[in-house]
Amino acid sequence: MQKLVEEAIDQLVESGEELGIQVAVYQHGELVVDAVAGVADPDSGRPVTSKTPFYSASTGKGVTATVVHVLAERGVLDYDTPIVEFWPEFGAHGKEKATVRHALTHSLGVPAVPSDLTVRDLADGDRMCALIADSEPWWEPGTKTGYHAMTWGFVMGEIVRRATGKPISQVMREEVAAPLDIADELFFGVPESELGRLARLEEAPGTAAMMAAMPADLPLFKATPPAVTPSARYGNNPAVLTSDIPSGGTMSAHAVARMYAALLGEVDGVRLVSADRLREITALATDDVDQMVGFPMPRALGYNLGRPGADPRETLSVFGVPGMGGSAAYADTATGIAFALTKNRFFPGPSAAVDRISELVAKAVAD
Repeated sequence: MQKLVEEAIDQLVESGEELGIQVAVYQHGELVVDAVAGVADPDSGRPVTSKTPFYSASTGKGVTATVVHVLAERGVLDYDTPIVEFWPEFGAHGKEKATVRHALTHSLGVPAVPSDLTVRDLADGDRMCALIADSEPWWEPGTKTGYHAMTWGFVMGEIVRRATGKPISQVMREEVAAPLDIADELFFGVPESELGRLARLEEAPGTAAMMAAMPADLPLFKATPPAVTPSARYGNNPAVLTSDIPSGGTMSAHAVARMYAALLGEVDGVRLVSADRLREITALATDDVDQMVGFPMPRALGYNLGRPGADPRETLSVFGVPGMGGSAAYADTATGIAFALTKNRFFPGPSAAVDRISELVAKAVAD
């Protein structure tokens, strides 16, 4: 499998389709693919290594969900606890019955941020949480579901902070990254001293045309203004990278694949959740029409269900989160596979690289 993936990503870079790319695959707790190609920084020519962190947008949501599940495993929180028990201010405007489970399944009804929001605002976590707590829900929590693109991370991060007394970046480092020996490859707020190691993103050809072709009245776009919609510029912004904005994250493919592998089972003696909890958090939680995009989105507790590029209903054993820009990470409870792909050529549509490589890996496992 290593050779197959290496050949595939080398071809993606040589053809000019991709700039720099990482792929990592664990199977039953063992690293079976660790492949890189291309450059991390197009200006300097610095090459991609297995430890190069890439800003990977919503792929970070899978890391956030994992932190919450590790805390649930420790008894720090429960999925059916009302959020107001941790965060009383969140109950404003009829949200007092909203639970941690509603938050995990994008069912809170607070998907939007103000249209004049700036990156500077996003970097102020206290301000963001106050705005979200005081927002009027678009629907009664728990009655509908809709992708909370930006607000989701702040809600989950504040639940974690209120429950533990620590920022989510610290909890993630202590409870997930450090035990798995990936604390230098997996981040929410990246330390300034580490910024020089990161991959630099660039816009893929056709990005502007694709964004212009999207329906302007799509609720998802109304909820997330352009200034804070992920892009190459956004993902290179030090204010974004160094802040706790846990709707996104910065990571190597190796690190996030290792994390998913440790959800499935033991990795070098570390297992993040029990087998019973794994079954609970990866079961189908909602398959309703997503109010933000207009079609059903099968979800578990904090993860999407279905392998990228495949029919989700035929691959419901796969749980994870793709990121706008082309990254993705997931695990498959049926095969014991944990997969991650990160890249720095940012394209907002479906990731051809993820679809192609994940299909290649799935076929190799099946054979």
